[in-house]
Amino acid sequence: MNNENKRCYDSLMLGNQICFPLYACSKEIVRRYRKPLEELNLTYTQYIVMMALWEHGGMTEGELGGIVHLDSGTLAPLLKRLEKQGYLTRTRPDGNERKLYLSLTDEGEALKDRAISVPAEMQGCIDLPEEELSELKRLLDKALARMDQKPQKENK
Repeated sequence: MNNENKRCYDSLMLGNQICFPLYACSKEIVRRYRKPLEELNLTYTQYIVMMALWEHGGMTEGELGGIVHLDSGTLAPLLKRLEKQGYLTRTRPDGNERKLYLSLTDEGEALKDRAISVPAEMQGCIDLPEEELSELKRLLDKALARMDQKPQKENK
């Protein structure tokens, strides 16, 4: 294969992708959360849902989905499990079968005190200087905000 043909496939090289290191880092970070979250009997996704509820209080399933970037198909079974564990209640407001309101139980609120050790335990899981970590978070927040603003192109 000549150089010109090789260059046309450069966009398919794994090393030229931004999505791959994001994916691989994300997967590795979630793996490292497994041990501290096991002690709370939570998965990583359940943990981010609980953090959103601790921070914002009760809300609808749709509002929660917007905050944690999860769709209803992913959230529904996860919320059922958290309800079964006694951490939250799911109720439908009178006359509105389409909305599902979520609120923390006393047990769900109490879990916050047990979870307080998780961030400290995870500190340093990305071995970068503090200023680079701050810059990475700033850039990821910026990218995510822009993705939220731009409608996704549908594959046809």
